[in-house]
Amino acid sequence: MLGQLLLAASRSTLVRRSVSSMPLTRKVVDRFVAGETTQEAVTAIQRLADAKLAVTVDHLGEETRDAAAATATAKAYITLMGALREAGVTAEASVKLSAVGQAFDEKMALEHAREICAASPMVTLDMEDHTTVDSTLGILAELRKDFPQTGVAIQAYLHRTEGDLRDLAGEGSRVRLVKGAYREPASVAHQNKNDVDKAYVRALRILMAGKGYPMVATHDDRIISITELLADRFGRSFGDYEYQMLYGIRTDRQEALAAAGHTVRVYVPYGDDWYGYFMRRLAERPANVAFFLRALGGK
Repeated sequence: MLGQLLLAASRSTLVRRSVSSMPLTRKVVDRFVAGETTQEAVTAIQRLADAKLAVTVDHLGEETRDAAAATATAKAYITLMGALREAGVTAEASVKLSAVGQAFDEKMALEHAREICAASPMVTLDMEDHTTVDSTLGILAELRKDFPQTGVAIQAYLHRTEGDLRDLAGEGSRVRLVKGAYREPASVAHQNKNDVDKAYVRALRILMAGKGYPMVATHDDRIISITELLADRFGRSFGDYEYQMLYGIRTDRQEALAAAGHTVRVYVPYGDDWYGYFMRRLAERPANVAFFLRALGGK
């Protein structure tokens, strides 16, 4: 019920106006979203670079339903990458294929993704709900023909994930392992938190034992400890994997890991679609409401 209400709120102009005017909302948004403009994103990324943190940047927007909006998203990435070069900093691009046309024209999405790859030092494809997995992996395979460093996010809670990871754990393959945030049916995804955690560890072991480059997306100290144990078991040094964390979440932990010699990459969302992004994240898993409130308290 809460998820349905939040999803409805994400589409309401009236609720958007009300929520956007609340001081607490701006406090949340300013902490978790790096501004609405290209320059604000550049400033945030420069600040992270000064703290010795790597960055992957997401131009907010998804579920695009028309060609003009898909083209605008691709251009926004290209503009940002040019601005970052001028500023003397670099960032990977995180791209939701649904934002560049996947829902209505896979060929268009592939071409836009190619353009972004050509303009960016590296690109990782975000993964969305389970209905998009096969399409996303197919586009990934095409992109890697010309851009072999293209990465992909894989969601541990899907039942299919271990099989997908065995296919993706080859030489040089960059995989971001996440738990998964979409509301999925029990037929395709684990529902219990403990089951999801166990699935994440099994998936992590596959990646760490493989020949690719694991990108461990977690804020969980237990997972970080397990990652270190697996890295030691499989002979991986700090440069053979990295941690990824969200912008505004556990910044002290991010900096401590970086100071210890780890590569830590911060997932930085920006853009004027922050309201839709924020409300959809809450709607996908209402437990995220408590997560964001705890984060405001620094927990």
